[in-house]
Amino acid sequence: MWQQIQIQTSSEETASLEELLLEHGAVSISLVDSEDQPIFQKEPGATPLWKHVTLLALFEADTELKPLLALLSFQPNVLNRDSLNVEVIEDQVWERSWMNDFEAMQFGEKLWICPSWQIPPDPDAVNIMLDPGLAFGSGTHATTSLCLRWLDSQELTGKEVIDYGSGSGVLAIAAALLGAKRVHAVDNDAQAIAATMDNSNRNQIGNRLITAYLPEALPNLKADILLANILAEPLLELADRFAGLVKPGGSLVLSGILEQQSDALVESYGRWFELEPAVLENDWVRLIGKRKS
Repeated sequence: MWQQIQIQTSSEETASLEELLLEHGAVSISLVDSEDQPIFQKEPGATPLWKHVTLLALFEADTELKPLLALLSFQPNVLNRDSLNVEVIEDQVWERSWMNDFEAMQFGEKLWICPSWQIPPDPDAVNIMLDPGLAFGSGTHATTSLCLRWLDSQELTGKEVIDYGSGSGVLAIAAALLGAKRVHAVDNDAQAIAATMDNSNRNQIGNRLITAYLPEALPNLKADILLANILAEPLLELADRFAGLVKPGGSLVLSGILEQQSDALVESYGRWFELEPAVLENDWVRLIGKRKS
């Protein structure tokens, strides 16, 4: 048995509260989002936090926590002082509990993402075997889902594809399994490059079909399709670069955009692409464009 205390605070106050909890016997502290706020890692190695954070502090069953609760109730950086309490948690096989949170997911008609410990629900479908990991992109977020559903609806046979901001490589792998003849995965994080190639090998995709690069190493080419599931700010900065990477008549797919950011992207990319009406899912937008001649 374990004891757990949940503490709500701001991101700026997490370090001081973590120190206090460890001094009073916490054996582990987890940080989770308090408000379902989307954030992304902008730079490799950065550790972004949500504006408001919940600290989950775990203590051994025999730890006396009344003095700590009394102390926390007077801390100005604790946002839930009136509702502080101790929750008793039964011990369990934590690895199995974590695995139970992930189920196979379908995108469109024929595309599935399946964790390695489950048998694909439809063996005849296009099944991507992908476990949640350190690099972003396992299909659970709306931005990734929007891109995967678009890929599922396309005829990719013989197409050359760029996945810019590849993360785990999920979009690159989907494109390859759906028939693309060559996929170029690009990311500014070496860890994401490694994850992309590891996941490609797990899905029996050879290095000739998917190649992963840091941005400066990407060859000078013109692709049939460029996918970029990143953030609005770098998407704006990369507009001219992306225009040069897509052949006339080729397709551009942009995601990672909040609804209020889409107008700026439309104005910027409209110089080079004929853009379709935005597709919205859970406040996130996908933009599709065709490269002008």
